[in-house]
Amino acid sequence: MRLKCPTNFRIIRLPCTGKVDVIHMLRAFEKGADGVFVVGCMEGDCHFKTGNFRARKRVEQVAAILDTVGVGGERVRMYNLSSGEGPLFAQYAIEMDAHIRALGPSPVGTALKAQMTAA
Repeated sequence: MRLKCPTNFRIIRLPCTGKVDVIHMLRAFEKGADGVFVVGCMEGDCHFKTGNFRARKRVEQVAAILDTVGVGGERVRMYNLSSGEGPLFAQYAIEMDAHIRALGPSPVGTALKAQMTAA
């Protein structure tokens, strides 16, 4: 079965979402991403014990930073799924894509594009 995910998604696999750091998510915006969506295992079911809890806290920190700088914290989200929920992953990806499209381009990406064309 082939799952349909939006073509503009870039999936970065990690052994545990606990390895996702604030700087990684912010760097994605710096590189032009309009949104970031982190998918971890079910809470309480992490092979590495607390990785998904660390990831959720970091996602919340990034949302607060994005709100503070005026980009919008709603551009970053975290979902918890088990490894057998591929169709639900695809559904969340489609929902996140629609949500980000409704928000429009990230002000960071827009500023970067303007800066590049001016140079």
